[in-house]
Amino acid sequence: MNTKKHTITAALPYANGALHLGHLAGAYLPADIYARFLRLQGKDVVFVCGSDEHGAAITIRAKQEGRTPQDIIDTYHNLNKETFERLGISFDQYDRTSNPLHHKTAQDFFKKLVEKGDEFEVKESEQYYDEAFDQFLADRYIIGTCPKCGHKEAYGDQCESCGTTLSPTELIEPRSTMSGKKPVLRKTKHWYFRLDKHGEWLKGWVNNGTVDGKKLHDPATWKAHVIGQCNSWLEKKVNKETGEESGGLLPRAITRDLTWGIPVPVEGGEGKVLYVWFDAPIGYISATKQWALENNKDWESYWKGDDVELVHFIGKDNIVFHCIVFPAMLHAHGDYALPKAVPANQFLNLEGRKFSKSKGWVIEQHEYLKDFEAFPNKEDALRYALIRTLPENKDGDFKWDEFVALHDNELVANLGNLVNRVINLTQNYYQGEVPAADASIRIKDVEEGTTTTLGEATKVLLTKVELLEACILKYEFKNGIQALMDISAYANVLLQRNEPWKVWKGAPDSDLVKGIMNLSVQIATILSVASQPFLPFTSAKLRNLLALEPLQAGDFEVLKEVLRDGGDLISAGHKINPPELLFAKINDRKDKSRLALIDLQKEKLEVLKKKMAAAKAQEEKEPEAIKKACTFDDFTKIDFRVGTITAAEKIKKAKKLLKLTIDLGFETRTVVSGIALHYEPEAIIGQQVTLVANLAPREMMGIESQGMVLMAENKEGKLIFVGPQELAINGGAIR
Repeated sequence: MNTKKHTITAALPYANGALHLGHLAGAYLPADIYARFLRLQGKDVVFVCGSDEHGAAITIRAKQEGRTPQDIIDTYHNLNKETFERLGISFDQYDRTSNPLHHKTAQDFFKKLVEKGDEFEVKESEQYYDEAFDQFLADRYIIGTCPKCGHKEAYGDQCESCGTTLSPTELIEPRSTMSGKKPVLRKTKHWYFRLDKHGEWLKGWVNNGTVDGKKLHDPATWKAHVIGQCNSWLEKKVNKETGEESGGLLPRAITRDLTWGIPVPVEGGEGKVLYVWFDAPIGYISATKQWALENNKDWESYWKGDDVELVHFIGKDNIVFHCIVFPAMLHAHGDYALPKAVPANQFLNLEGRKFSKSKGWVIEQHEYLKDFEAFPNKEDALRYALIRTLPENKDGDFKWDEFVALHDNELVANLGNLVNRVINLTQNYYQGEVPAADASIRIKDVEEGTTTTLGEATKVLLTKVELLEACILKYEFKNGIQALMDISAYANVLLQRNEPWKVWKGAPDSDLVKGIMNLSVQIATILSVASQPFLPFTSAKLRNLLALEPLQAGDFEVLKEVLRDGGDLISAGHKINPPELLFAKINDRKDKSRLALIDLQKEKLEVLKKKMAAAKAQEEKEPEAIKKACTFDDFTKIDFRVGTITAAEKIKKAKKLLKLTIDLGFETRTVVSGIALHYEPEAIIGQQVTLVANLAPREMMGIESQGMVLMAENKEGKLIFVGPQELAINGGAIR
């Protein structure tokens, strides 16, 4: 009896924003393909994920938007969970780290390591503190100039330009992303996980697959960039001149000075929480616990013992946490299995550029579903295009034109065309009943001038099915879906070579027609099974067209067994359902609504491209030269006052100008301002501004302008108001 348990995890998405297509391609789609396939093999599988809901980023967004952290996480947990479900991502449990069961699981894990006595060290250090926001800063919320390459937007833990791992104190001219101000260093006490203790066994495990003499995985199945990145952390370097060592693993702080998160459950931990990268991977364990509670399962059998196969699906930016930090935590705890594989993908780009939420260069998953709401193939159209461009070993690129071409020229023209012909011909020739055919019937083979029997063709199909299986089990999903399409292409060629439509006209009872049609229906049945991990919606629709029961666990093994025995997957006399198109083309010139989808996406991309170009031009723009020095007496002559815009309107024949009415408390002023290209009039009613109140009046477009509103330019080149940060009294002087 096979007692092996397969635990599959996908990286916990951070619940402070919607997920984009790069996230889907990086972790969730590959993990879903793998989990679905193992279920089809009849394996005992639990596939878990959930929202990562702690850390500084949540509190920062909450402060910036005037919301509570709970409101933020509820919004994005629900949005991402629903979106995953709509795209067919088949989690057994999609949990959340705010779950009380997770808090207890993470705290118990921490306390077990504390009890070990030598897995932590508690030490005092200096960390950056934002005085304006009154809190310590997480590494990702400190930016500055990279000391290695000079990139001006490097983060406190890594420079995304050159890839160098950094600490916040290495940054040149550091500043807080919260207030924009320079943070100060303050002393604080934290628990440091002794990663340095685990370097040697981790090196052996990563490179040889062996721990304590036991073979745990085959390193040949691990991706080169995963092993390479691990070794860059694990290997120590020696300076040939000085003999000094550098690199290698160091103790890592796993507590933070925050109130939002899981409280540190030991004496001295008051006011501190577990670092999000310590508690988040434990979320895989707590999600399994929650699933086990709800399904009367033993959660420990999926995490502990020699019969566990644990596989983490992540993006390459999470390799260090899943291949070094979390395995070290599991090993230190002592009771847990280590990952069999971490098939981390590289990054998916959008039209040749990195996805960037901050710069607006992004297609979010829920936005895609909204845009394609009326399109019947929208889920599998996206899944297919992403699988074909998966960044498995190098960065990939999602392009809108390629998306349409992959769908229409491959999915529709190959798989859709085959199914449409098979269903229609079976209905036309045999009233929808599968014809009987002997395995010895000879038909024309795919090579010109050759023939084969139905039995020999079945052996070819078995080989193709086994290739698809091998690809999936090696995490080569691009090759796997190519193997799927090769099965469909094989059937299309056989149909085209044998031309049953021609033979049937002269000989309706021909064995060749019966043979090729029986084989074609068998292949359609193979595709209804083999397509399910990749294209679950298509698989279900095809099963319905063939009048077959929904797929069950183990059906892939049944498929292989039948093919080996030369039997029928679908019996002679079985009646299939009436024809229905499996796919609708996107680029259908007869359907204006589908063409509108193409135009909509192209327009969106053009807007994004223009926005990116403007941002780049702004970054490269030379700063304006500082004007000649003025004296303090000159400066004090300017009277700055706070005012509120109470009315705004466009000025005829003036594209750039708005007429503003500004309340100064003691009087009302009319000001003409050149901001019409940046703001709609109704959007700025109630905006507090800084007004140069003693500027001599000037007539513009027939209107007397009684002052000037102060404006500044942001990174995108948009004018923004320079005004008080808090609500001020109208008419108040700025000193």
